[in-house]
Amino acid sequence: MGTICNMGAEIGATTSLFPYNHRMADYLNATSRSDISQEASKYSESLLTPDKGCDYDQLIELDLSTLEPHVNGPFTPDLAHPISKLAENAKSNNWPIEIKVGLIGSCTNSSYQDMARCATIAKEALDHGRKSKIPFNVTPGSEQIRATIERDGIAQTLRDFGGTVLANACGPCIGQWDRKDVKKGEKNTIVSSYNRNFTGRNDANPATHAFVTSPEMVTALAIEARLDFDPTTESIKGADG
Repeated sequence: MGTICNMGAEIGATTSLFPYNHRMADYLNATSRSDISQEASKYSESLLTPDKGCDYDQLIELDLSTLEPHVNGPFTPDLAHPISKLAENAKSNNWPIEIKVGLIGSCTNSSYQDMARCATIAKEALDHGRKSKIPFNVTPGSEQIRATIERDGIAQTLRDFGGTVLANACGPCIGQWDRKDVKKGEKNTIVSSYNRNFTGRNDANPATHAFVTSPEMVTALAIEARLDFDPTTESIKGADG
């Protein structure tokens, strides 16, 4: 819900709302704000829910079981590619196939759950002798998330995978990245789970083809470091064969 609300602004929404629900209560309770949870629960049926019989200008229904992972870009979050079509689209547009850097976190996809799911993928790769082929930067979403992923070993798993855990700040998402691996003007591809990928935003290089996707997809793509790899259908060969 946080990710959807965060990304709403990227497609022109001025406000994004979800009715109060039990997951919000769980979150408030888990972050030492039970008093707020209890107060909100008193009004969950009267104030923090849609009015009965209300009409909307547009109603969109999604069948989540039919959704396919997407990778969006380059140069705009509006250019969306189902992962099954990404290789074809990249080759036909002459985008650099090799991925130079993978980046997860920032404000949009950096919850404890996001980090834990990425660590699960990383651990599976490590168990078979594989890790990220490329620099893999991790930006926790808050100090609490940084502290808890350190406490629970998630940060260390991501480091073992080849990751660098950065400060819990905006970081490369807003261009705070003194990038050394490519020269300015050099055509290259990066993949991140950030909310924006406009020209030059991450590294001040207008030739960087920045793609955005989920943290899990960034992690999986980092293992092969290629846009023409589809982790939903293709296997990764472990060092153990």
